[in-house]
Amino acid sequence: MTLTCFCGGVQVAAARRPGFVHACNCDLCRKAGARWGYFDPAQVSVTGRSANYRRHDKAQPAVDVHFCATCGSTTHFRLTDAAVAVHGDTMMGVNLGLADEAELAGIELRYPDGKNWSGEGAFGYVRESRILGAG
Repeated sequence: MTLTCFCGGVQVAAARRPGFVHACNCDLCRKAGARWGYFDPAQVSVTGRSANYRRHDKAQPAVDVHFCATCGSTTHFRLTDAAVAVHGDTMMGVNLGLADEAELAGIELRYPDGKNWSGEGAFGYVRESRILGAG
């Protein structure tokens, strides 16, 4: 699965389709326009020039959100060094909003309540999930 930003300057290739996609409602994800699929970093390659943003409203931000330096499309996130120190370099997010929904047919789209999540434990969800490409 290969995704590109709007201008094609950044390509993100994943070795497999994700098990599910998150459409988080937290301010960062919502304003970035991202629908995250999660992967082991070894399963993903990124080419092209991206810039990144680290949020300033958290004492210990966990991710650097990357976007195309030319067109501004959000492409992926990587864990910060602080998050890697706690969890290991075990996860990376890819913005599956860059894909056509038909490419994701059969994958569950979940709606986590990141806006009200404390950062501890499991997410609550704001509504029922749906299967992409179904009706």
